[in-house]
Amino acid sequence: MIDWLIAWGTLLWPWVLLAVHVVTMLVASGHAVLTKRDSRSAIGWVGLIWLAPIVGSLLYFAFGINRLRRRARLLRGSRSYVAAAVVRTSVAEEVLQRFLGDDGPHLAPLVKYVSRLTHMPLLEGNRITPLATGRQAYEQMLAAIDQAQQTIGLMTYIFDNDAAGQMFVEALARAVARGVEVRVLIDDVGARYTFPSIKRELRRRGIPFAVFLPTLVPRQLHYANLRNHRKILVVDGRLGFTGGMNIRQGHLCAPGDPHPIQDLHFRVEGPVVGHLAETFAYDWEFSAGEHLDGPGWFPSIPRCGQSLARGVLDGPDMDIDKIVLAIHGALSCARRSVEIVTPYFLPEQPLITALGVTALRGVAVHILIPEKNNLKLVEWACMAQLWQILQRGCRVWLTPPPFDHTKLMVVDGVWSLVGSANWDPRSLRLNFEFNLECYDRELASQLSALVQAKRAISREITLADVDSRPLWQRLRDGVCRLALPYL
Repeated sequence: MIDWLIAWGTLLWPWVLLAVHVVTMLVASGHAVLTKRDSRSAIGWVGLIWLAPIVGSLLYFAFGINRLRRRARLLRGSRSYVAAAVVRTSVAEEVLQRFLGDDGPHLAPLVKYVSRLTHMPLLEGNRITPLATGRQAYEQMLAAIDQAQQTIGLMTYIFDNDAAGQMFVEALARAVARGVEVRVLIDDVGARYTFPSIKRELRRRGIPFAVFLPTLVPRQLHYANLRNHRKILVVDGRLGFTGGMNIRQGHLCAPGDPHPIQDLHFRVEGPVVGHLAETFAYDWEFSAGEHLDGPGWFPSIPRCGQSLARGVLDGPDMDIDKIVLAIHGALSCARRSVEIVTPYFLPEQPLITALGVTALRGVAVHILIPEKNNLKLVEWACMAQLWQILQRGCRVWLTPPPFDHTKLMVVDGVWSLVGSANWDPRSLRLNFEFNLECYDRELASQLSALVQAKRAISREITLADVDSRPLWQRLRDGVCRLALPYL
């Protein structure tokens, strides 16, 4: 009897294995076909699933399914986030018309478009102040922390254990000692750019912190995806800071610093600070499981300036593609000028086409990128793409060192988009970002002046320059461009 069972088992197990393979292959393939937005991604996964028996399906179930979106939906659906003090009503139509004036009515459709895209109201009565150096930004942020009375929410991608990081640790520790509710959220990859990481210091000083999406990827993996790239500081729910600056010594640009970084941050006041506070609270609850609420975190905020502004959240969970779609909307509405500054310029084909169409319509499109990038693969892939926008009439400048990490977009001297997002697939699809959309002529003028100052010391690169590169450089850059979705 036993011999008979063994014999049957020997005959049956290949068929059982085949049945398991077929079922898992069909389920995985069906899921990829139904859920992948990008047809190239769907084709790639289906090919792997069919050509690598069992292993392909297991890889898809491990890495191909967006569990972040499902987890976020469960978390936010089960615990509805409503802060009563946060303004939910967009600016009145008559106020918008008066603000846009005679030269800005063509931007009115953009207001409605982004409202429907983000489901976030455009709020009036804000003051957005550019902080053009790391020293200026850090001084104001540290002063705000020292003046905090009730709450501090700090979220950053990189929090280095260096001189700059220690300044923030000391200020946060003083706030904790005063009885202020402090919460610090760091991306798990960004926390490991220095060793030992800042987590040990935060723990030693009794500063409550959490890490976003703990991972086993190596430290200093510059091409890691699904990371929280947002930079937000909210103090007492009333004063906010956001932009592109991490917490690291390079932003101070001290003499002799081996890796100085030029960047741009913003001091935010007015009702739109509620959007920063809600974003921090969402991400904190996602990471730490703690629900933040009450007047200490969400007070009633009076109007204090002339900016119309709103937060634009983007991420691979519930807010996918919102920033890139906002950019498309702004390009389609532009009539006179588009100014772009970004450290990583790797737009995908639809955005390249939109930039070309905008320039062909007669709009002056100016793009500033670093001459020497801190990520060589990104620099080379970027060079491989430039011909596509240069031949359509866009103009590109290469900014000299120090490495320029600034991120901004200005349209027609009225509309500005600033924040943490770069012009690459990682920021615009694979990472979590936070930008501010602003209608403010004074702010746009300040940002345009900053762009003009950068252009004055930069070198314009032409289509002839790109085409005249040696063959080996063009081949190298073209090969790097093939890795575009992962850079």
